Amino acid sequence: MTETMNAKVLTAAPRVLFVLAAAILIAGIVRHAGGEGTPAGLAAGLLAAYLGWLLLEARVTFRRAGAAPDDARTLLPYALARIALIASASLAPPWDGSPPWPLVPAAVFAAVAFAAGVALRQAAIRALGRFYSHHVMRQGGHRVVTGGPYGIVRHPAYAGMLLANTGFACFFPTPAGVAALLLLVAAVAWRVRVEERALRDVPGYARYAAGKPRLLPGVW
Repeated sequence: MTETMNAKVLTAAPRVLFVLAAAILIAGIVRHAGGEGTPAGLAAGLLAAYLGWLLLEARVTFRRAGAAPDDARTLLPYALARIALIASASLAPPWDGSPPWPLVPAAVFAAVAFAAGVALRQAAIRALGRFYSHHVMRQGGHRVVTGGPYGIVRHPAYAGMLLANTGFACFFPTPAGVAALLLLVAAVAWRVRVEERALRDVPGYARYAAGKPRLLPGVW
């Protein structure tokens, strides 16, 4: 009974944190939009883009998971790492002039990395179709998907998540943001390992996994 209750709490927590993240982003948009000059406007724009990304996946985030998913214990650190990264950017004082880094290169890299990461993640979600969930769980008729970005890496949705957040963190280079990004990388690595244990009995998954990197070709 206690284990079931704990799993339900852990499963519900990211949804509560989703609402908190959205509120922090809105506060950050207002905060940075009140700053002066182009850097403040770009900061507000990137925060608004992140909010749009959250809302884009809201339907999946609030979808009922049914039975307690296999990854319940990894959801909270994963969600907390994201919200810490969001907060480090949103709650930072708005710039009153030039930012502490070259504006154009940082803005271009942040925008390209963020957009590419979100696009990769959405492509992965579309490729999985009804099998996609924010939770790790087997579904009826579950099968291995090898098309689209899954033909390159095993976990393109996580790869896109990390790429987008890396671009976001590079635009707001604070010690807290770097620490939050490192925590997010660790949380994703943990979830990947939990997910692979849950999927190893899916017919054909072991053969598929043997020939594909997890997140980044040539690295892991």
